[in-house]
Amino acid sequence: MPGLGNSLSVRRCLTFATGLVECLCFAGAVFGWASLVFILKTEGYFSSRCVNTTDFNATQVLDCSGQDEQFSLVFTIASFMNNFLTLPNGFLFDWLGTTVARLFGIFLYTSGTLMMAFSTAALSNMLFPALSLVAAGGILFLMTNMQVGNLFGSRRSTIITLYNGAFDSSSALFLVIKLIQEAGVSLRSSFLFLSACSVIHLLRTFFLLPRDHIPYPLPDDYTYGITFGKSKTLSFEQTANGNKQTAAEEMPINEDVPVKQEKSFRECVTSRFFVLQILWLSIMQLRHYLFIGTLNPMLQRLTAGEPSLVSQYINAFAITQLCGVLCAPWNGLIMDRHKGKPRAAGESEQEADLRASVLSLFLTALQCLVFSVCASIPYLPLQYVTFILQVLNRSFLYGGNAAFISVAFPSCHFGKLYGLAMALSAVFSLLQYPCFALVNGPLDGNPLYVNIGLTLLTILPFIHPLSVFLHVRSLASQRAISTS
Repeated sequence: MPGLGNSLSVRRCLTFATGLVECLCFAGAVFGWASLVFILKTEGYFSSRCVNTTDFNATQVLDCSGQDEQFSLVFTIASFMNNFLTLPNGFLFDWLGTTVARLFGIFLYTSGTLMMAFSTAALSNMLFPALSLVAAGGILFLMTNMQVGNLFGSRRSTIITLYNGAFDSSSALFLVIKLIQEAGVSLRSSFLFLSACSVIHLLRTFFLLPRDHIPYPLPDDYTYGITFGKSKTLSFEQTANGNKQTAAEEMPINEDVPVKQEKSFRECVTSRFFVLQILWLSIMQLRHYLFIGTLNPMLQRLTAGEPSLVSQYINAFAITQLCGVLCAPWNGLIMDRHKGKPRAAGESEQEADLRASVLSLFLTALQCLVFSVCASIPYLPLQYVTFILQVLNRSFLYGGNAAFISVAFPSCHFGKLYGLAMALSAVFSLLQYPCFALVNGPLDGNPLYVNIGLTLLTILPFIHPLSVFLHVRSLASQRAISTS
């Protein structure tokens, strides 16, 4: 029916657009930490950690390295929780569906923003649970929105990477809070407003998303939303007596047709692809987390503590984060570039997807290496280039991670595998705190040697695209032999 088709098209477009806004404006706010730290310092958070010391000229100076260390610890724990809780959240999403997962995410996010709103300099330790809750709720927003890519078949990877780019760009939210705080709006008012926006998240949950999951491949006439009940699809085809639905209507959402033998979750976890994906993700993520977590003290060092100059560079960094939503789809287009083109005889769609992912994985690793080199050079104007490379690479990293997992493994395990990958990478990312302590202590604030070590470490992710390339070439050789 034409009317039904138009209704489905409008619903899908609304789902896509509102999901993009949700990811862009809320989900990844925690990664705008550098902007928020600037506000929190002016508000006096952890100021008791600043002590008077005497420098080599016998001049009394205020040493706030202890304050910086506390802020670094807050971000380390929040970024860890952002990733580690993705594992239980992934199981929650796979087992209980979209509605339950989103309601839990909304609860976490709202609790975090309310705690931020009512925190004060005297209650600085509230930042630890508050930022962690915001991070954990935000990743659930992203996870439940990525399935929207299943609605757009041939552009599936592009949509997934676009949402991840929007997630990255949402770190600019704290820049907006910083700017309006400088204009006279209190920090409390800003976070109370974010808490009130949870009403929007609830409306999306009930009206524009399924209760269970969006399947892939998408069945014909697939429908979803609160008005469509539990059926997988309503074709509105009725038998002669007008009161019976087709067999397709009675099938649950999460039942794949046609039925085929899929890899078990254990087989996926122990596969070479998954292990190398963890290595690829963890190393590059550690590089990004350490850069974000130490950006404020690094700029303090390079600007000799000039507040206006530090603020200028913090604003520049936050503004570049907005470009994440523009950069990420390039990665998706790289992975989707074979869609619609004829495949080689006998080549499966998954094999074509894996072949397309090689370039994506390689470019992401190359970007991280160049970004790490620039971040290691203590030259202030070069940091503008570093900011651009950082947001480009981060967009490719998270979008590429989700897209690769979606094409390399069965969709029924996506939430669990994505969650496990993020959780394991979170454990690895805890190394950022000892790295910061090393810089702040024995290295006397000079991060050069740590940066060199991390740059050498970023060579290891190149193993992953090489492994996928060799696998795809092996499949092509086997196919050529079998057809000859």
